[in-house]
Amino acid sequence: MGKSENKTMLEKQHLIDIANTQMPFGKYKGRMLVDLPEEYLLWFAKKSAFPEGKLGQLMEMTLAIKIDGLEELLKPLKQNRG
Repeated sequence: MGKSENKTMLEKQHLIDIANTQMPFGKYKGRMLVDLPEEYLLWFAKKSAFPEGKLGQLMEMTLAIKIDGLEELLKPLKQNRG
């Protein structure tokens, strides 16, 4: 697998993770990252307070996706939880 194929796989996995990762704390605990309000993510950005690690990276990506108006593209990636 070449570097570009590896990068594409990683990016796809990030999108799947954003659609299926629950916020583990705070006002919106239990909501999927894709379903967090843009204003909530902007609050973290303004305070430079995204959590460290993968969660913070996914939250930053989620904000960028929402700013670009692309969050609807993630909805089909959500897994049914029932």
